[in-house]
Amino acid sequence: MVEQKVTVRNLAGLHLKPAGTLCKEAMKYTSSITFTYEKGVANAKSVLSVLAACIQCGDEIVLQCDGADEKEALEEIAHLIEEGLGE
Repeated sequence: MVEQKVTVRNLAGLHLKPAGTLCKEAMKYTSSITFTYEKGVANAKSVLSVLAACIQCGDEIVLQCDGADEKEALEEIAHLIEEGLGE
């Protein structure tokens, strides 16, 4: 398992569009991809799980990837979040 702390930068946080972008990217990998936040753990491959986390701009999350392609998944998803998830 690999993990990395990232800060959510998009102004509206992880609302529907960036949550969808995150899940779409996470689904490309066979690894389990989750993130921990102040109140729990969310499955990055589930839009509902990501939305339920209520992540706002400036919140820090810890991405955790576990599986055959974990390093690649972590690198790409962390970069995507740090770049604002396309917003």
